[in-house]
Amino acid sequence: MGVSSTTPHLLRAARGEVVDRPPVWMMRQAGRYMKAYRDLRDRYPSFRDRSEIPDVAIEVSLQPWKAFGPDGVILFSDIVTPLPGLGIDMDIAEGKGPIIHSPLRTQEQIDLLRPLEPEAALPFIKTILQALRSEVGDKSTVLGFVGAPWTLAAYAVEGKGSKTYSIIKNMAFSDPTILHQLLSKLADAIAIYARYQIDSGAQVVQMFDSWAGQLSPQDYDTFALPYQQRVFQQVKQTHPDTPLILLVSGSAGVLERMGQSGADIVSVDWAVDMADARARLGKQVKVQGNLDPGVLFGSKQFIRDRILDTVRKAGNWGHILNLGHGVLPETPEENVAFFFETAKELDLAGVKA
Repeated sequence: MGVSSTTPHLLRAARGEVVDRPPVWMMRQAGRYMKAYRDLRDRYPSFRDRSEIPDVAIEVSLQPWKAFGPDGVILFSDIVTPLPGLGIDMDIAEGKGPIIHSPLRTQEQIDLLRPLEPEAALPFIKTILQALRSEVGDKSTVLGFVGAPWTLAAYAVEGKGSKTYSIIKNMAFSDPTILHQLLSKLADAIAIYARYQIDSGAQVVQMFDSWAGQLSPQDYDTFALPYQQRVFQQVKQTHPDTPLILLVSGSAGVLERMGQSGADIVSVDWAVDMADARARLGKQVKVQGNLDPGVLFGSKQFIRDRILDTVRKAGNWGHILNLGHGVLPETPEENVAFFFETAKELDLAGVKA
């Protein structure tokens, strides 16, 4: 497997090899903007069914692969998927996201959490990832993904999505001992889950700390960064060659801190100019991103110009082209197709900085 011609393009770039064009995939590339997904959703209205019945999840994961040929095929799942394996009962409400039926607020609830045993709790993950690897072969890279400790803790404590994060911040600032215990348990479970995904066929794993951008930098250093590091360190101990990506939504104020997480690749959102992100992160950190998903509502020329601008600013090493966050549900499919076509026709030698 050492011959680079048999190694998928995205995996080569993620490992730091020089490639002729940046690999490209899209967050939320399997989802509501695709008619094929909406049709399947009508047959399987429950998100948990769509993501936990292997045949259905495999079909959804492969819909964008079959339509657009991205360089990355990501497991169709949710960051809260492993929580029931720890004893945290949850559901995913259509259009509203995760619901935790008994939010974690007490020491007793934290004490009752159990270690994650993915083979027992999440056997469908292995089935899905193995099938994706088998389907795409060396033509694309299979990505797994996990939630980060702070973001999973926020869901578990708040009980659902939040605009203010007041419940978990109340815990963080008035009873941090309980929260640190929860974050530690979640970090260890997430590390086990990431390893399980890699053992099941994931070649790259992205960790989503979607809500860490809601923390001030000093609180990020206390409640987010140490636990990101704890996950990445544990995964690297057993799987040192698997590239790891970190995404934080609204990350402009903590970008340098993301570079200290132990992730190989930092996913940059569109609030930061890619040239500035490169300067702030330093030459050794690889980057992913960072087009505004709204760009895909623009004309083809506009989309092309923005792709070229991002690629020029990212330079010719260590860049995975992506959006700064997930593709929006109303995005025209033909514009997504154009995004991928344009990206795959790029020649870095012809894209001068």
